[in-house]
Amino acid sequence: MPDSFYSFSKKAALSCGLFFLAVSLCTTAQARLTINITKGNDQAVAVAIVPFAWSGKSVLPENVAGIVSNDLRLSGEFSPLPSTQLLSFPSKAAEVFLSDWSRLGISYLVIGRITQSDDGKYKVAYRLFDVVGQHSVMAAEVTGGPDQLRSIAHSISDAVYEKITGIKGIFSTRLIYVVAKRLSPAHTNYKLVYADMDGMRAVTILQSREPILAPDWSPDGKKVSYVSFESGRPAIYIQTLATGERERVSHFPGINSVPKWSPDGNKLALVLSKSGSPDIYVMDLKRKELTRLTRHFSIDNEPAWLPNGKGLLFTSNRGGSAQIYKLDLATGQAQRLTFQGRFNARATVFPDGKKAALIHKGQGKGQYHVALLDLQSGRLRSLTSSPFEDAPSIAPNGRMLIYSSQGGDEGTLGIISVDGRVSFRIPASDGGVREPAWSPFLK
Repeated sequence: MPDSFYSFSKKAALSCGLFFLAVSLCTTAQARLTINITKGNDQAVAVAIVPFAWSGKSVLPENVAGIVSNDLRLSGEFSPLPSTQLLSFPSKAAEVFLSDWSRLGISYLVIGRITQSDDGKYKVAYRLFDVVGQHSVMAAEVTGGPDQLRSIAHSISDAVYEKITGIKGIFSTRLIYVVAKRLSPAHTNYKLVYADMDGMRAVTILQSREPILAPDWSPDGKKVSYVSFESGRPAIYIQTLATGERERVSHFPGINSVPKWSPDGNKLALVLSKSGSPDIYVMDLKRKELTRLTRHFSIDNEPAWLPNGKGLLFTSNRGGSAQIYKLDLATGQAQRLTFQGRFNARATVFPDGKKAALIHKGQGKGQYHVALLDLQSGRLRSLTSSPFEDAPSIAPNGRMLIYSSQGGDEGTLGIISVDGRVSFRIPASDGGVREPAWSPFLK
């Protein structure tokens, strides 16, 4: 991790022997994530999620109310009431007496009812109440097939969250990450896995005995790009999640690294050393044409698009140490953005374009932290405190970010709210986890 800025070039120089690769489509991964709350929000809004009534004879495959409760808890902005403290179990508006619920000190109440039609589809009707204001604020129905009940629950969480906060929910989004399991001192098995935002429904899309790096989502959430060493040297691939179809888009001699999708999904920014020192390029994905953006004897690395598509942030040591620069695509001019600390790298820009998350090292020894950079004022603020952190990725609503942490024997993931009030630690059940990327909003 301390050499994350240079890690890709070190890996590119590895003497690689025979490579083993297995592509597994829609295979449930054993390395499911488990989210552990490490810091709670003492200002979280109290809510009550009543278990949804079910009229069927069989046991439901998912606990919808439980998923909604867990989702809202993971946002860090809500504190669901334990089920043991619920006053009653209403499932219809006529059964709700808000004056009674107000005595519990909660602000919002969610009730629901699940029915199943003859064709096997579930219909979930739910309602949100403002307990303080003493009125109903939303009523809706969601329908889906037998295998969509968890997705239905996440969609309810999104709707409730947005109705209360005015901000789009992220509970239907997904995470992609790399799981590395050491089999012996000389062999490690790598998996590229994606899962729901809550760590459930993990699916392995790629397995290899060689490193997998830098996964990134396409803007429509249907494809991912990544670096794989399966051919004897680093190459960049694009994979369609629904079909498993893969395309190798860059395999030049030397470094092929850090592919990043443009906001319109038509281009990839990437790092290549085919002309000497590593530089930033952009590939037109339809024509497979390359445009070289930087020309410098230093190492230019880790591109990150601005949301408007008119510029990039990147890491460069052209000033003597790894720092963040901004490249204007119209003029080709690069401007240094970071001056505080000995090391600033792996920037990623928030959806509003006003700030960036990055990895920061101060003037002392060790300690690489996630920090936030205000792109207008240049002010830098540390957000986390683990010894070695890497690869920050921002939730599409800009409220949380995920990163990898190498503070233990095996890597874990961390999620933290942008205000720092709530944080989670996310170990995998089988191996260390690294290189996380948060999906865009999914349709």
